[in-house]
Amino acid sequence: MKMTSFTLLSLILLVFISFLSSQAYADSTQFVQCLKTKSIDPASISTVTYTPLNSSYTPVYEYSMRNPRFNVSNRLKPQIIVQPVSESQVQTVVFCAKKYGMRIRIRSGGHDFEGLSYSSTYDIPFVLLDMINLRAISVDPVAKTASVQAGATLGELYYWIYRASDTLAFPAGVWSTVGASGLLCGGGYGPLRRMYGLAADNVIDARIVDVKGRILDRKAMGEDLFWAIRGGSCSSFGVILSWKLNLVDVPKTVLSFTIFRTLEQNATKIIYPMQTVAPNFPNELEMRVRISTIQSNTSARADGKTVQFAVGGLYVGTGGVDEVLRIVQSTLPELGMVAEDLEELTWIEAIMISSFFNLFDDNYKPEDLLDRTFLADIPTKAKSDFVREPMSEQGLNGLWDKMLEVGVAETSVIFTFYGGKLDEYSESALPFPNRAGTLYMVYARVLWVGNTTEKLEWIRSLYSYLTPYVSKNPRRAYSNYNDLDLGVNDPTGSISYFDARKWGKQYYNHNFHKLVLVKTRVDPDNFFRQEQSIPTLSLWSDM
Repeated sequence: MKMTSFTLLSLILLVFISFLSSQAYADSTQFVQCLKTKSIDPASISTVTYTPLNSSYTPVYEYSMRNPRFNVSNRLKPQIIVQPVSESQVQTVVFCAKKYGMRIRIRSGGHDFEGLSYSSTYDIPFVLLDMINLRAISVDPVAKTASVQAGATLGELYYWIYRASDTLAFPAGVWSTVGASGLLCGGGYGPLRRMYGLAADNVIDARIVDVKGRILDRKAMGEDLFWAIRGGSCSSFGVILSWKLNLVDVPKTVLSFTIFRTLEQNATKIIYPMQTVAPNFPNELEMRVRISTIQSNTSARADGKTVQFAVGGLYVGTGGVDEVLRIVQSTLPELGMVAEDLEELTWIEAIMISSFFNLFDDNYKPEDLLDRTFLADIPTKAKSDFVREPMSEQGLNGLWDKMLEVGVAETSVIFTFYGGKLDEYSESALPFPNRAGTLYMVYARVLWVGNTTEKLEWIRSLYSYLTPYVSKNPRRAYSNYNDLDLGVNDPTGSISYFDARKWGKQYYNHNFHKLVLVKTRVDPDNFFRQEQSIPTLSLWSDM
């Protein structure tokens, strides 16, 4: 039979693909063997190494997958999962991955908004370094410090601080299953942000495994790298092992509030002045607004939908109810706050049952913070923005109209107000640049249910709608709410600085260039690489 040139080309291509597949399989087999031969305790590392041939592979992989949106066939899963139980095993994984050309993804809590800590949009084999077994926490209430291994969650951190003291806290978020390490790597904010700054502002020291397999603390890594990992994407520079944190003072009791209003209750007239009033509250008072669609019998619409505004926050001062009422009633009378809106809680109660988030029910116990699967895993697509000039009433009303385009409870938008301590930091203090001059951060999400193509189109249209009202040149985004719509690195070859700058400046503004310089120095061959990792400079860079 005569073989055409097309058939011959197809056969060659098939053989080439088969060769590549066999090479990838050989590399993963050699990688596993390398783990055993290079490990101090070969038997131990074998028990925490999983391939798709292991029956435990899938449950291990899915256990810390907090966004089910990425448990799909078009995302590449790891060829190997390693859950190290010692720091030396992390060093071994880095050594063997380099030797056999395996890329690394690093997972702590699993809340990665694009699933990049445990899956890949590239068709390139990788090993998942799952830090779940390295989650020890020690708290020194006298020194007011905590040492936290990279695999710990915020809930675990909060629990052990609570066990040590009822007047110490750490200024991070409220979602207990979030990995403490991932949060710190992006900056990290929470209800104490206006009093004590970001979580990353309160890091005293860190330990990291670099590309050479060395364990470096702050002194050994140098101040530039220490700066970079506190808000500049840790996984671009190495593998974080642990953090030493500064703990902050809180009263024995705080005041929590959540006040609900709807469009029919003239909510726009509340939100419009709030944009400039809330950032200028005393540092002890923080405020957020969660905006969502609900079904209501008071709606003027034929479909019965309306927009609900949950105005919530915490007061961590000593002035009590009267002081909060004095502040809010005098500066934001449109809200109509009354004494009954305020609830006195301990700090641990405020973190767990503050009605703004409703994370735990009234039958909570602090030990629930230790449960890494206690909170629901919700499939979502999200975006972020920063607002530096107040939106007009017309702009706000247009936003409410956009939200009414989707189903009830299918979307939410949160305004988190800044100011306070955050205004005292320059943009270059950490890689996270959004400090002085920022009024509030916008977080928008849509549930990944039903017609997901339409949901993706909708949230992109919402993002487009907000363009005139949010930060510009560059338009800013929060790296912990990573968004692949902003751009991705090429999977192989030299990463174009010009292309990476498109998303890099949105996350880091002028700090992006310094991050690239640090990356070039500490990981010149770009071993720690993924879709939105910090690139290196090279002779082929088009900077």
